[in-house]
Amino acid sequence: MELTARQVIERIQKHVGVPWRDSTVDTFKAGDPDTPVQGIATTMVATLDLLKRAATAGKNLIIVHEPTFYSSIADEAHAPGNQDDPLFQLKQSFIEKNDLVVWRFHDHWHAQKPDGIIRGMAIALEWDNYQVRDNPRLYVLPKTSLENLARDIRSHLKVRTMRVVGDPQTMVSTAAFNPGSTSLGQMQRYFSGPDVDVFVCGEPREWDADEYARDAIASGKKKGLIILGHDVSEEAGMQECAKWLKTFITEVPIEFMPAGEAFWTPK
Repeated sequence: MELTARQVIERIQKHVGVPWRDSTVDTFKAGDPDTPVQGIATTMVATLDLLKRAATAGKNLIIVHEPTFYSSIADEAHAPGNQDDPLFQLKQSFIEKNDLVVWRFHDHWHAQKPDGIIRGMAIALEWDNYQVRDNPRLYVLPKTSLENLARDIRSHLKVRTMRVVGDPQTMVSTAAFNPGSTSLGQMQRYFSGPDVDVFVCGEPREWDADEYARDAIASGKKKGLIILGHDVSEEAGMQECAKWLKTFITEVPIEFMPAGEAFWTPK
C-alpha cells in the first residue's frame, strides 16, 4: 500500500506524545498532502538548495523545523508580499514541478518530553551525560576556559561563524543552552544571577540582549556568551527527528539532510 504524506503526519500526531494543538504552525506549507511518499527528508529549513538535493535523492516529503516561505504565520504562502515575489514563485513552482510536499514540525517537536530539538543538540554536543536532571537546558560540564569550550562546540557542530562575548580565559562549568531565538529576558535571567557561567544560544538580538551580556561582563561578572546562530543551534534536533521517525515509519527511506549554515567568514 502507498503511504501518503497525510498518513505520515497522522502517524507523527499519534506518536509525538503531546496533545495536538488547534492553533499551530505545524501544517503543510506546499504540495499535495495526498501525494504518495517515496522518501522523507528532515531538515532545519527547506532552502531552494535543500529542495533540489531532496528531489535528486528521491525524498519527496520534506519535514522542516523553520519556515519555508519567509514568514512565521501558519499560512506562509499567503504572507504579505509573497504572492507577487518572484523568489517565492520560483520556489513554489519547483516544489510543484517535482511533486514535493513540505510540512513544518516546530511546535510539537519542541513540546515533546523531552524537547526534541534540545535532545538532539545535547547528543551532537556530547553533553547528554552532563544534563541537569530537572532542567534539560542546564549542563554541568567539566571546568574549562571559555575559549576552550567555544572551540569544542565549534568542532562538534562545525560552526563557521560562532561569536563569543567575554574574557577567553574565564573558567566556566555550568552552561545554559537555548536553541533558536533568544530573548532579552533569557539573557537577563542567566547573566544576573550566579548559577550559570556561560550561556550558549542561537539568535539573540544584538541591540539589547547582546549588549546586556556585554555590560554584565564589564560590571565584573565572570561569565561568557557563545552565539551559534539560529539554524546551527537547532539543526541536530532535526537529525534526531529522523531517528525518531524511523521507529514507527518503515515503508520508505528516511534521511536527515542538513540545510547547512548560511554564513561564512573570510579567511
